[in-house]
Amino acid sequence: MTFSELGLSKALLDTLDGLNLTTPTPIQVQAIPLVLEGRDVIGLAQTGTGKTAAFALPILHRMAPGKKAAPKKARVLILAPTRELSSQIARSVKDYGRKLHLTSTVVVGGVSIKPQIKALASGVDILIATPGRLMDLIEQRAVSLNEVEVVVLDEADQMLDIGFMPAIKRILAMTPQDRQTLLFSATMPKEIRELSSRHLKNPTEVSVIPAKKTADRVDHTVMHMQTPAKMGALASLIRDRKGERVIVFTRTKRGADKATKRLEADGISAAAIHGNKSQGQRERALAGFRAGTVPVLIATDIAARGIDVPGVSLVVNYELPNVPEVYVHRIGRTARAGAAGTAVTFCAPDERSLLRDIEKMLKVEIQVEKAPEGTYVDALADPDGDFAPLNRTQRPRQGARPQGAKPQGQGRKPAQGQGRGGKPGQGRAPGEGQQAGKPGANRHHPAAAGANQNGDQPAKPRRSRRGSDRRPRPEQGGDKAVA
Repeated sequence: MTFSELGLSKALLDTLDGLNLTTPTPIQVQAIPLVLEGRDVIGLAQTGTGKTAAFALPILHRMAPGKKAAPKKARVLILAPTRELSSQIARSVKDYGRKLHLTSTVVVGGVSIKPQIKALASGVDILIATPGRLMDLIEQRAVSLNEVEVVVLDEADQMLDIGFMPAIKRILAMTPQDRQTLLFSATMPKEIRELSSRHLKNPTEVSVIPAKKTADRVDHTVMHMQTPAKMGALASLIRDRKGERVIVFTRTKRGADKATKRLEADGISAAAIHGNKSQGQRERALAGFRAGTVPVLIATDIAARGIDVPGVSLVVNYELPNVPEVYVHRIGRTARAGAAGTAVTFCAPDERSLLRDIEKMLKVEIQVEKAPEGTYVDALADPDGDFAPLNRTQRPRQGARPQGAKPQGQGRKPAQGQGRGGKPGQGRAPGEGQQAGKPGANRHHPAAAGANQNGDQPAKPRRSRRGSDRRPRPEQGGDKAVA
């Protein structure tokens, strides 16, 4: 089947032809006709299957020519969990609609809110947003959703994982009842199923890959090793695949930074991408990775969602994910657009239960590959989970104690209410500096205990000197999950 058989307009077909896109993917074949009919759709598909075009092309086709959005209004709203995915969708919408004279803008956290307010002032046909920043704009009366015709929830399971579900429910309540709603997700947990039953009207479900099944074109292997050996094994693996694009996944932001520093110190160009990086830093890291000047990208799970870079041949699970489904999302960064790919997992003894969970989900035993050996790997060993010198001549970091030495100055902890000298009344009382009897609930964002889109862990309320919670100014880029 070709795109011309799906009923798309000539302007879109000409654009697709100019982009050398002639054959739709399975999710596009199933979803595009339904969206063109105005039906609500649930699409079960992993990343890299062409989901964006599956909803963007029919939406662009259906938007009435000549009709423009009113000031501070949007005709189409596309919600995505991360900045990177939002930017990727915005690029695709712009590419596909280049001949349609439609306006679009993307609003995400991590950057100043003022240009976004200005962009929305005259109205926009297609608005791509992360939920937290959109709520900030709504609260500042910069945009209204009461004329939205179509809502798209992309990567719905990821938005659930990082705590955006309360915000999504509020956003949907602000849109017209007769809107068209499209929901795309790699998995369908109970909460997403409940959301679809409540907010979608008789949806048609399409699925191109059975839930929880990974791409068949990915070659999976696992290397069993002790945690201190992982850094050396990673460097050895990357050197063996010199010239290839590699994405490495860590569980924490600190771990991503640490791995980047160790690889850079060993002469391997790498960049980290995670929630503590500014938007500019994340964009520069991705630009270098796409251009090939930085062949290794080290990422946390949330920051990596939406990274669509062709030619990624290897994904390394430096640490196993706590949730088995996350493994599917990670390895989805390779074997995209029909290409083949490899996924290598480093498994420490305390991670074997996580590996068993992944194998149980996939219903397959991942092939074991022998871990790298030799002096090179040993030289990059990482004892005690902290930085180690790359060689014997390198000076250890300041403040590090010699191996085997006992820590100094760590005597018995003073009793509660005592100072360092053990005298009562000299220590700081528990809760000092806080208002007694008042929990630290954020009045502005009741669900702020959910995830922060800028980070990989739930956002912690900022506390003022008086002990009360203080909401960050929107121009600081806070993109929180809100109730």
